[in-house]
Amino acid sequence: MGTWGSGNFDSDTAADHLSVLTARLVREVEDAMGGDPVELEPDEYWGVAVPCNLEVLHVLASKGWVGVELPAAATVEAWKATFLAVWDARIDGLEPAPGHKEQRRTVLERTFDQLAEAIRAR
Repeated sequence: MGTWGSGNFDSDTAADHLSVLTARLVREVEDAMGGDPVELEPDEYWGVAVPCNLEVLHVLASKGWVGVELPAAATVEAWKATFLAVWDARIDGLEPAPGHKEQRRTVLERTFDQLAEAIRAR
């Protein structure tokens, strides 16, 4: 097909690029979820980076561009259960400021849920 429009993401090459980019983001989350749960703790790198990856994937999914490859919604829901179990087990030990724990957990839930919903809608 080649090029089908004048937009930055309206070509086979752009679709290939998005496929590589989204596969990397998904692979990083898969690796983090399958690794040592300590790495998912709220003050660890993947405890911060996983939600960031999911947010970026959601933005890309919402654009409807060709080449955005996403996991199944059920996979995202399983990730949510794993991630929030670690969050719930460790957040109190970090002595969060009043209200932070509840507010942040709401954001985390929304992050997983909005990606799962976007996947279902595709």
